[in-house]
Amino acid sequence: MTTNTVLLLLLSVLLAGGVSFFQYFYKAKSNSKINWILAFLRFCSIFGLLLLLINPIITRKSFETIKIPLPVVVDNSSSVAEFKANEIALEVYQKIVSNTELKEKFDIQSYQFSAELEASETFDFKGTQTRIDGVGKGLKSIHKSINHPTVIITDGNQTQGNDYIYSFDENKAVYPIVLGDTTAVFDLKISQLNVNKYAFLKNKFPVEVFVNYSGKKNVNATFSISQGNTILNKQNINFTQNQKSHLITVLLPADKVGVQVFKAAISSSEIEKNKYNNSKNFAVEVIDQKSEIAIISSINHPDIGALKRAIETNQQRKVTIVKPNQINSLKDFNVLILYQPTSEFKTVFEKNVVANLNTWIITGTKTDFTFLNQQQDAFSFKMSSQQEDYLATFSSQFNLFASDNIGFENFPPLQNAFGTITPKIKMETLLTARILNVELNTPLLSYVDIQGKRTCFLFGENSWKWRLQSHINQQSFEKFDVFIDKTIQFLATNNARKSLVVTHENFYNSGDAIVINAQYFNKNYEFDDKARLSISVKNKATNQTKSYDLLKSTNSFKVNLDGLPAGNYSFTVTENNSKTSHTGFFEVLDFDIEKQFVNPDYIKLNQLATQTKGKTFLANQVEELVKSLISNDNYKPIQKEIVKKTPIIDWIWLLLIVVAALASEWFIRKYNGLL
Repeated sequence: MTTNTVLLLLLSVLLAGGVSFFQYFYKAKSNSKINWILAFLRFCSIFGLLLLLINPIITRKSFETIKIPLPVVVDNSSSVAEFKANEIALEVYQKIVSNTELKEKFDIQSYQFSAELEASETFDFKGTQTRIDGVGKGLKSIHKSINHPTVIITDGNQTQGNDYIYSFDENKAVYPIVLGDTTAVFDLKISQLNVNKYAFLKNKFPVEVFVNYSGKKNVNATFSISQGNTILNKQNINFTQNQKSHLITVLLPADKVGVQVFKAAISSSEIEKNKYNNSKNFAVEVIDQKSEIAIISSINHPDIGALKRAIETNQQRKVTIVKPNQINSLKDFNVLILYQPTSEFKTVFEKNVVANLNTWIITGTKTDFTFLNQQQDAFSFKMSSQQEDYLATFSSQFNLFASDNIGFENFPPLQNAFGTITPKIKMETLLTARILNVELNTPLLSYVDIQGKRTCFLFGENSWKWRLQSHINQQSFEKFDVFIDKTIQFLATNNARKSLVVTHENFYNSGDAIVINAQYFNKNYEFDDKARLSISVKNKATNQTKSYDLLKSTNSFKVNLDGLPAGNYSFTVTENNSKTSHTGFFEVLDFDIEKQFVNPDYIKLNQLATQTKGKTFLANQVEELVKSLISNDNYKPIQKEIVKKTPIIDWIWLLLIVVAALASEWFIRKYNGLL
């Protein structure tokens, strides 16, 4: 309170006292008790009003003791139950949170984690994933600027996320309590399996498997990959004290279309504590990409044979060479290669208006460019009768699909009519033309993709020389043939737009998030956020069907089907307003990652404790941990001063006193006939 305020308050006391004295005692005929009471009431009312006008600020100080938080984080994943350590975990937790001395010193906070960190005082040990790095990140956001210890009760085996050693604040000590038996036991394990999700029919796909051994003696094991009752690969593996891991690579045939499920397994004659991690199921979707390609030409040329050989190096391609007047129907083909079209190709172009097949147009010295101007809208040709040799320049900006520069700049020139080639629409150019060292900035090889209709243009003949030159450079036709195959792949893919597009995986592991996304587009192919999408999921083995609504997110609809048991499922996504539907299937593989461990990861937890200047404890060392925390002087409670300033005008009761004093004075004066 300032000096001016104190002086004003003293002046108010004098003024209120002076008015009361003047009214009830100055020249008063009697000095009765009533006058004293009335004078007091008048003093209270006047002083109260002056006090409200001055409005002094009342400052009050108090002190609060803030305890340091002590997060006690319990691993709620099912791997704890697999180690039969769930009861021990609960016992350890209760000893910590019920300790009187700890509660006096710390603000004990209970958390649990599996896939996510959350506050909880109850645990069921049924989590399907373990993400310890999420604990570190979560506690950082909760206690940003407070130096506190953390007790984490876990087996240390993480199944998701990044390395958790570096996710905790290194200035805040972590005290892991290790659950499970740390004694090393004999164990064979498939630790990791890598395989592509897709493979092409009649090709072979690689499977990469990492197998590990834990034990103290040499072991002979058998590794196998099977499909159903059929063994596809079997081999012996030797483990020693110096060789405790192996990388196995196997090529498997893709003989059947669809999702094919396989099983990798490793076994030995030794007795193991945990055999669940000895096998791992995996799946590959085999795609039939068989394409029928027609090379239509009215002339004989070496390019045709070179293209046929290059295309058919992929066993999924079949090439038919026909003349334009021999084409009766286009329904048997997927891609058309029109080699140097002339007016003889008129019926082919007319039939393709109906068939709507993707085409590759190759021009040359025999091409009728006047006719070609009439049959397509991508380019305008103003060509002369003069011939010219065009060299190629690779465009690194091309991004329609992945393509490597196989040495195009050093290939022999292609021959074409001399003139002007002008693009009429937007397109992607892979190769541009040049004459000697002069860049023409005109296309040599371009691709067009408009509303699902794809066309490729190669402006020049003698590409057979390119294939030959590639073989001279690389001692193989492979790079050139792959380049041709990517062009055919681009043309063979049907990219027609659909109103209902559904995205999903064809297989999921048990415990993984099973998410299906869908997008619904209106007639202008604009995302319709007012669509009503639902999904019906059927278990093929039990015929049990469940229905769900898809929830709208930013630019799609999605549904989460977590918790489905292993098995095969079919589903149908339906847009309820238009009744548009999409049918698909997926498989949930029987794989529980939480059952893959035989020991707690003591080494990793000890690294975490060392990194954060904490200490690792076993489950039977809780008392030692408690004593350590209690005796640690780094975690003393903080006394906080709280200053509260209140303006006196906020005191409602002061106004009530003023009103009561005035009312009482009036009543007493009225009662005694002084009014």
